[in-house]
Amino acid sequence: MALGASAVNMGTRFMATTEAPIHANVKQRIVDNSERDTVLVFREFRNTARVARNSISEEIAEISRRPGATFDDVAHLASGVRGRERVYGNGDVEGGLWWAGQAQGLIDNIADCQDVVDTIIAEARRIITDTLPDQLTR
Repeated sequence: MALGASAVNMGTRFMATTEAPIHANVKQRIVDNSERDTVLVFREFRNTARVARNSISEEIAEISRRPGATFDDVAHLASGVRGRERVYGNGDVEGGLWWAGQAQGLIDNIADCQDVVDTIIAEARRIITDTLPDQLTR
């Protein structure tokens, strides 16, 4: 808000909540990861996505860089069914492609959704009432 944003995209943060219907291993990996633990995939196919860095996303990136590569060359690795079953369902964080943003580096706990929303509101209020007035008087 202080920088002029009117919305935020918080998918990764809400993945690391108690209510998210994904395996606890994925939630913990998000907490353990840094902002550098993501990879851009599918750029060569004009459909760029940011995903968690793991052996599958690294393999997809490597295959995609090969001259003449097509999506068909990585489709078996990028399959949504594979990610849902192996990663989100069984907790094998190396078993498939799964989405995560760089914001995972800011996530340090698995909280419930109410705590996440309350924290966002409290931080916004603090910035609006404490930080912004100080910046305006300088």
